[in-house]
Amino acid sequence: MTAYTPLPIPPAALRELRNIDDAGRPTQPYTAREDGVPLDCVGSPLRCCLRPIEPGERVALVSYAPLRRWAKATGVEPAAYDEVGPVFIHADECGEPRRAQGYPFTRPGALRTVRCYNAEGHIVGGLFFEIPDDADAGFERVFKEAFAAPEVALVHVRALEYGCFQFEVRRP
Repeated sequence: MTAYTPLPIPPAALRELRNIDDAGRPTQPYTAREDGVPLDCVGSPLRCCLRPIEPGERVALVSYAPLRRWAKATGVEPAAYDEVGPVFIHADECGEPRRAQGYPFTRPGALRTVRCYNAEGHIVGGLFFEIPDDADAGFERVFKEAFAAPEVALVHVRALEYGCFQFEVRRP
């Protein structure tokens, strides 16, 4: 069992993103196919349910601003730390995350950054992280280190290769 809870994109945000994304563009759903048409996205991470895309699923690639949405809900202004980036979501409501216990998107050797934010929505640190063979233990260690700083309110896990938002963890 994990000590920290990986959070998917909240349901209210998903309802909005399935219409207009955080960059103001209309969402354009498509069916995931293994043959690369229209886009080889099978296996890419779904941020709505924290698992990989499977062939035949209706998905959309949308721009998402996780810190902006958190800041709005908490009444703070993230200022220059507000970022918008691409994430995959189901094109239709998918319910709760259905993944195995542990942390999502844990391919050993994958590189991650863990960005630490304070209660005002400002970056107060970050950690570089290569996922070890025991991914859950590795994530536990890096989250414990991040939350050891008392000013850290939440962290965002991002893929180093593309900078894509993976999931959020809030102070326990």
